[in-house]
Amino acid sequence: MIWEALGSVVLGLALAWAADSRLSDRLPSRSRVLTAGLVGALFGAYLTHMAVGPGHPLATLLGAGAVGAVTLSLLLRPSGPPRRVRRRSAAA
Repeated sequence: MIWEALGSVVLGLALAWAADSRLSDRLPSRSRVLTAGLVGALFGAYLTHMAVGPGHPLATLLGAGAVGAVTLSLLLRPSGPPRRVRRRSAAA
């Protein structure tokens, strides 16, 4: 279990670093991205370990990577200039 946790920490930090280096203009601060990747991967490892049981380190790391990537995707902001929203009045 300790190797799965350490592997998921490394995987989460690697995913967060890769996302930050490629999408730095669409993500918040680096510390927030690294924290989200780390926490997401640890939670994914815990969740997968509880679902499949002990003795499946590859599945646990796969789950850690998936949940870490989803957590990082929640931090993305839209690219490009902000669009104006045109509102119509109720009388029209």
